[in-house]
Amino acid sequence: MTPIPTPWHPTPLLAFSILLHIAAVTAILVNPTLWRWAAGAVVANHVLLTAVGMWPRSRLLGPNWTRLPADAAARGEVALTIDDGPDPVVTPQVLDILDAHGARATFFCIGKNVARYPDLCREIVRRGHAVENHSDQHWWHFALLGVAGFTRELRAAQETIAGVTGQAPLFFRAPAGLRSPLLDPALCRVGLRLASWTRRGFDTVERNPDTVLRRLLSNLQGGDILLVHDGNAARTATGQPVILAVLPQVLSAIRAAGLTPVTLRAVLR
Repeated sequence: MTPIPTPWHPTPLLAFSILLHIAAVTAILVNPTLWRWAAGAVVANHVLLTAVGMWPRSRLLGPNWTRLPADAAARGEVALTIDDGPDPVVTPQVLDILDAHGARATFFCIGKNVARYPDLCREIVRRGHAVENHSDQHWWHFALLGVAGFTRELRAAQETIAGVTGQAPLFFRAPAGLRSPLLDPALCRVGLRLASWTRRGFDTVERNPDTVLRRLLSNLQGGDILLVHDGNAARTATGQPVILAVLPQVLSAIRAAGLTPVTLRAVLR
């Protein structure tokens, strides 16, 4: 399955924002004394767009998978997604835990990490999991990039991952889930789907496994997309990566609920 570029269509919020900018410019040209009102409206609009971009699960800026499609949910499928790897210490242990539970997961990998650990990335795919796009460099300022910057990041990671695994990613997850209105046009250019999550454990900062488990498993049901991290993982009080402490219990809870962990791309078939 190869990503196919798609036409970009603005959401209602973005269409309104475009019209607002046109109206503001027109108002100033017709009556320059209105510049304060026009500028105020534009600034308020940008504040709104910024706030929406900081809401990872929002669909106001474009399509966004926060849950699996309804037919997958009806089949009792859930998606376990693992971000920021591959990590040479943590990821092999995560793979062993997944094997022990007969589970499949989606790894949102950073392009530079894939280039650094290509054999580990190939091992993820060999064991039946999926590797998807989590940007090339995972810049802290990723959300501030323009369309050209987003496109470069997406394509660089696409090329690295496809070159290493033989499979081009179909999904993208933004670093920290943060984005701007300019990301969706870049996703359409590259042919990627944006995926966030239903709930996450905040396991890059939370050191208590019990707290992470409560966040991940509260009201667990078919269609959920769960987020944990093999890269940048927080450590428990004993020094264990939090994902390794919680993953066996998460997988057991999924099975106990009669649910099946699948990759995101498996849902598309």
